[in-house]
Amino acid sequence: MRTRNRIILFLLLAAVGASPALAGETESTTSLSKAVDLITIKHGLDTVWVLIAACLVFFMQAGFGMVEAGFIRAKNTCNILTKNFLDFCMASLGFFVVGYALMFGGGNGFFGTKGWCLFGLESTVNGLPLHAFWLFQAAFCGAAATIVAGGMAERMKFSAYLIYSFVISALIYPIVGHWIWGGGWLASNLGFADFAGSTVVHTVGGFAALIGTVILKPREGKYALDGKPRVLAGHSIPLASLGVFILWFGWFGFNAGSTLGVADGSAIARVAINTNLAAALGGIAAMVTVWKRFGKPDLSMAMNGALAGLVGITAPCAYVEPWAAIVIGIVSGYIVVRGVELLDSLHIDDPVGAFPVHGICGVWGTLAVGIFGKSALGLQNNGLIYGGNPTQLGAQLVGSACTIAFVVISMGIVFKLIDRTVGLRVSREEELRGLDIGEHGMEAYGGFQIFCTS
Repeated sequence: MRTRNRIILFLLLAAVGASPALAGETESTTSLSKAVDLITIKHGLDTVWVLIAACLVFFMQAGFGMVEAGFIRAKNTCNILTKNFLDFCMASLGFFVVGYALMFGGGNGFFGTKGWCLFGLESTVNGLPLHAFWLFQAAFCGAAATIVAGGMAERMKFSAYLIYSFVISALIYPIVGHWIWGGGWLASNLGFADFAGSTVVHTVGGFAALIGTVILKPREGKYALDGKPRVLAGHSIPLASLGVFILWFGWFGFNAGSTLGVADGSAIARVAINTNLAAALGGIAAMVTVWKRFGKPDLSMAMNGALAGLVGITAPCAYVEPWAAIVIGIVSGYIVVRGVELLDSLHIDDPVGAFPVHGICGVWGTLAVGIFGKSALGLQNNGLIYGGNPTQLGAQLVGSACTIAFVVISMGIVFKLIDRTVGLRVSREEELRGLDIGEHGMEAYGGFQIFCTS
């Protein structure tokens, strides 16, 4: 009996003596568990944020469709909307099979070399699930591809457009993207910066539209015998207005979503306010410019001014203060009006102003990084106005020039090859009748009598 009591007493004393150590171990385990939970929650929030942003960028396809449909004639509405619809389909396919690998698949400074159909890649990218990151980037790819539809509207063959859409999504856009966002030579060697795509998306799409428009030649009746441009008015300004508002809304996902996470809320807020201010001032500046030059506050120009401001702020949105976003927007709104005038003087027929908005303002936004950017906000070097150092501006100039040269040469070859094989342009008769009937055998406004004489 005594022996058993002694054993019980010994065990109780041992348990009491061990309790502080057990308590410490329990607290340590609890702290570790909480840390793991916080990391899991953060990854979850980052993933949800990027997926929401991807959906907003995808919704911009509807915005592009509405803008382009509103700015062209009724007889070509189905055609332009079909191109916008199939754009994202072709972009998704091309970017999945080939494009993502070229853009983010390691490799060298010029292109990636692995990850075809996403095989052989890590399951996470920048702390995000691979599939979430891919969807966000695919939405950007689709946006770059669809820019060209507006510039080449009302006379380009649908079959030719499908070929173009796949090629730019699978090859041209991803290679430029690799140079800047995929660890390529522009970002790694020169310190080139493009936060959300003034170069990668808009310069690529804008200059592809320019070279395609030049090769395609103007629409029938666009220029009179004396060379003066004629107005081939769009059929629905309300539709175009809806498209601009959709694009403005989606651009918050385009720019703010490029933070790729929610850890730095101040960065997201700064990007969002800069995006909004540049768009607003772009619209005002374009309206004032066209009002002063032609005596009327033209709504279509004001809308293109807002889009120009959005394009201009896309590269520097995270690197500049709000006051700089205002300046960037004002300059964007002014140069988009002058850009439209320049194209008309050169007899380059761009029905929706795709090149002035995306090409010219894409270059301006790229250079604005080197003028107004701050190293304190994440840029490698201060911009020109902060100490007069031209290093960052020089990198932006080189990157923009190389991108333009690559796009113009490569897309020029692509469009020429398409023209000599399947053909790039519809017949004169089909163009006058309308591409809706000729290409698709349907009308956008069934039951309405629409007279098409131009």
